[in-house]
Amino acid sequence: RTYELLSRLGEFGQFCPVSLAESQELFDCSATDSLEFAAEFRGHYYKMSSQEKLNKFLENPELYVPPLAPHPLPSADMIPKRLTLSELKSRFPKCAELQGYCPVTYKDGNQRYEALVPGSINYALEYHNRIYICENKEKLQKFLRSPLKYWEQKLPHKLPPLREPILLTSLPLPGYLEQGIATSLIKAMNAAGCLKPKFPFLSIRRSALLYIALHLKAFNPKGSEYTRKKYKKKMEQFMESCELITYLGAKMTRKYKEPQFRAIDFDHKLKTFLSLRNIDPING
Repeated sequence: RTYELLSRLGEFGQFCPVSLAESQELFDCSATDSLEFAAEFRGHYYKMSSQEKLNKFLENPELYVPPLAPHPLPSADMIPKRLTLSELKSRFPKCAELQGYCPVTYKDGNQRYEALVPGSINYALEYHNRIYICENKEKLQKFLRSPLKYWEQKLPHKLPPLREPILLTSLPLPGYLEQGIATSLIKAMNAAGCLKPKFPFLSIRRSALLYIALHLKAFNPKGSEYTRKKYKKKMEQFMESCELITYLGAKMTRKYKEPQFRAIDFDHKLKTFLSLRNIDPING
């Protein structure tokens, strides 16, 4: 029965057509497999969010489906999506909108200074290719249902000071980055952008991430002198390996050359390049 419902869902999928028509709310009913509030009309199934909504649909179903439905369901990329912690981390280095303050608390508080409350990374979502962090589950649900109400806001020029005492790790992600490692990270990313490292046999993304990690270690102001020197050396070795690609690309010819006609260090560098396959670039 559930499979039949899924295969014959109407134009609104798992979203309640009555909520969408009446208040433009995207009420997602996929959390439950129950058919208690489902109805069939013109060969399609529609799921409602409550008994009240079901009664309204059954009374005048034509008003809630095309062509009379006042609002179409937005395309998939325009429907807000909740992010798990791992999904949120995978969006790095993208930062949350509103500097991590909860957009729902701020909007519902008439955008007053007192309504600037930090969100929790446990209640993150993505909408319009932007990341928002809500204060709690209730606020998250409000955003997911009414994204047009909450998505486009601007912070005031004056922002509240961080509450004391507060652990950096408990800040919203952008707040943590700003207070903890912003300067070091900007320098590392700027260096990576200038040098564009590409380690043999690794993707550009992984090469850049490894370079940034080495740079952060090599110039960590809180690290010991020994540790900084150690990682500066590793970073230099990493870049030497990256430069092999540029060198070999410039010296390699389409036609075979006898050893005596090759650049003096060509064979050595080619051998070094090939030896880096399946090697850990940090500990290898």
